[in-house]
Amino acid sequence: MAGIRAAVFALCALPAVLLIAGLLQGTLGANPVERLLNGTGSWGLRFLIATLAMTPLRWATGAGWVVRLRRQIGLWAFFYAAAHFSVFAVFEHGLGLSAIVSDIVQRPFILVGASALLLLLPLALTSTQGWIRRLGRNWKRLHWLIYPAAILGVVHFFWLIKADRWTEPLIYAGILAVLLGWRVVKRLG
Repeated sequence: MAGIRAAVFALCALPAVLLIAGLLQGTLGANPVERLLNGTGSWGLRFLIATLAMTPLRWATGAGWVVRLRRQIGLWAFFYAAAHFSVFAVFEHGLGLSAIVSDIVQRPFILVGASALLLLLPLALTSTQGWIRRLGRNWKRLHWLIYPAAILGVVHFFWLIKADRWTEPLIYAGILAVLLGWRVVKRLG
């Protein structure tokens, strides 16, 4: 399992390494901030959906070990979502709190994205064995926040995209609908 975890870690870190290398080498194009925003946001959403896919993958394959990767992938989802917000806060607003808050309030898609990040924060903070022990059953209840966070992440993506470029957010929405629908059917059946 340690080898699989190391491989997953390397694969999850690769997009960040490539984005940082592109930034340092000046190969992110004419608008590197936009590329960083898009890259970190897309990877955050991909890893969030991958986290949600672990349980249905176990149900479909019977491979219980895949669920042990869920927390690691979830932490990567939080990392990329936090990096996405950090790029927004640093490069677009120079960490000016009033400008950040004003932008969040005035632009609903940013408010939805920031809300998703805030829902992921307690999940990342309580992802250690110590917190799992301390919270007991409440840990699992708390981690249900991943569902609204994922929905808000997809809505954030939809609202920021121009009307003629909806293919990618529709794909994410479809995958998320299948993953959440599968859970509902499993729970009711």
